[in-house]
Amino acid sequence: LGLPAPSSPAGAIPAGAGLDVPGLEPLITPNRDFYRIDTALSVPRVDVDDWRLTVHGLGVTRPLELSFAELLERELIERRITLTCVSNPVGGRYTGNAHWIGVRLADLLAEAGVRPPSRGGPADQLIARSVEGMTLGSPVETVLDGRDALLAVGMNGEPLPFAHGFPVRMVVPGLYGYVSACKWLTELELTTFDGYDAYWVERGWAARAPVKTQSRIDTPRGLAELSAGPVAVAGVAWAQHTGIDRVEVRVDDGPWTPAELAEEDSVDVWRQWVWTWDATPGRHTLQVRATDRSGETQTADRVGTVPDGATGRHAVVVTVS
Repeated sequence: LGLPAPSSPAGAIPAGAGLDVPGLEPLITPNRDFYRIDTALSVPRVDVDDWRLTVHGLGVTRPLELSFAELLERELIERRITLTCVSNPVGGRYTGNAHWIGVRLADLLAEAGVRPPSRGGPADQLIARSVEGMTLGSPVETVLDGRDALLAVGMNGEPLPFAHGFPVRMVVPGLYGYVSACKWLTELELTTFDGYDAYWVERGWAARAPVKTQSRIDTPRGLAELSAGPVAVAGVAWAQHTGIDRVEVRVDDGPWTPAELAEEDSVDVWRQWVWTWDATPGRHTLQVRATDRSGETQTADRVGTVPDGATGRHAVVVTVS
C-alpha cells in the first residue's frame, strides 16, 4: 500500500529542536518504539477493500460513508504531534512523538453538516468506534476549534502499522488518547456527553481529559552511579496544544535552576531540554518541573492516573563518587 504525498507537509524540523544528548529520547519516536495501550487481545487485521467509515448522528445533515480509497482522494496533511496515554505515570514512557499523515477531521465533519455547540450544534460529543467495538468520546468543540485533529492514515512516512490502528486512527493534539486516539476506526457518531458514556468513562475515567503539563528526566536514570564533575541532565516536557515555555531542575532541596530548552517545533510537540550539573560526591535527588504557555507550573501534588491523568514532579536519585 502506498500513500499519496500530503498536500500540506509538516516541513523541516527546526534547527535546534533536537538535542544531541546520550540517553535522551529522540525528538521523533520510531514506530517500533512508540507506546501501545489498547484493549485488543489480538491486533485487528483490517482489509482496506472491505473497510468503510461512516459519519452519522445528532446534527448530521449529510451522513457519510467512505471507502479507504475515497478517503485517500481527499486533501492529506502531515503534522508532527505528540500523543500521551492517560495511564502514563509521572516520569513514565507512555508518550511519543511522530509524523502523522491524514485527513482533517474538521473538514470531514463540516461536510457532514456538523456544527460545534458554540455555533448551535446539538451534539457535544463525538464517539469514535473501532472495528473491534471500542468506543472513545471527544468533545466536539475541541476537535473543531482549529487544531490539527486528524484521521491518520500514515505514521513516520509509512502506512499505519497494524498495531497502531491500520488503516485509520484518530489523532487529536491536546487530548489524552483514551478520549481521542481511536485505532482501527470505522465509525464516527455525533451524540452528547449526557446521552452516552464511552468505554473508559463507564469504568470510572473522566469524560473530558485535556493533557496535563508534564516533564521527565531521561538521563541520568534513577539509581545511576556517576562521577563527580559536569553531568548532562536532560529530558522532555510536554503540554500539547499549549506549549512549553520553561523547564527547571533542582538538586536535593536547592533552588530551581532554568534548563536550556531545545527550539520549539510546534505547540503540539514535546520539547527537549538539558541542564549541565556540576555533580558533587554523595547521594542526590534530581527533580524537574515545567511551566506551560498559559503560565501554569507543574504542581508538586502527587496524584495517580485515575480519573484524568497523573500530576506531580518527576525525580531520580543518583549516587556521585
